[in-house]
Parts: sequence; C-alpha cells; structure tokens
Amino acid sequence: MTNTMTDERLKECLDLVTTALEDMKAKNITVLNVEDLTDVMERMVIADGTSKRHVRALADSLGAEAKKAGFMPLGREGGHDSDWTLIDLGAVVVHMMMPQAREFYDLEGLWSSSESLAELVAIPREKKAGRRS
Repeated sequence: MTNTMTDERLKECLDLVTTALEDMKAKNITVLNVEDLTDVMERMVIADGTSKRHVRALADSLGAEAKKAGFMPLGREGGHDSDWTLIDLGAVVVHMMMPQAREFYDLEGLWSSSESLAELVAIPREKKAGRRS
C-alpha cells in the first residue's frame, strides 16, 4: 500500500481519534492494523456507544475534532438514528457502533487475517456452476 500519511501524521491521527472517543466515553476502543490486508486504509478503529444517540454524538465530536486538527473526513456513513456510524479519515477509518451491531458484524474477526477476508471474495457464476458437477 502507498502510505497516505507519514508515520508521524498517522500517530497524530490515531492519538486524536482515541482521545476524542475517550473524552466522549466510548467503550471498548480497539485499533486494528490492517495495512497488510487492504489498500484502502492503514488502521481501523472500532468503539462502542451506549445508545444510538451516543453513537451519533461520538461521530459528531470526532468529526469536529478531526477538522480542527486538519484531518478532513473523506466521508461519513450512518444515519441520524443508526446503530453504526463510520468516519473515513483516509488512512484511518473509525467505526462507532452499538455493542449488538459490533458483535453481529464482528469486524475484528473479519479483519484479523487475509484468510478471513478471502472467504468474502465472490466466486464467478461460471466457476460456481462448474463446482456443482
């Protein structure tokens, strides 16, 4: 992967993210190093909110703090009443979720290895048809 941030800037971004989440009382903050698994990001941060309102407040606060520090969010996913909101800061993607959503989607398990990700690769129809015979 081509690094989108210097190591120093990546550390600054991660420090900002974890501090902002801690300040807003996020639970179970986890940082995953995924740079060897994807070209899309270098780190993934996952944190629990205690309610949908808390998840939204975490995202609002993080977005504001990131902008103040010069880390312009590339995107935000998750609606007003969502149990999962994502903020894309480029090399760092942050998921703020209700515990039930976190358990159901199991991002930590999914992003734990290239083998886990390979299981999601779609098999072309021709190959699927050939496997049935």
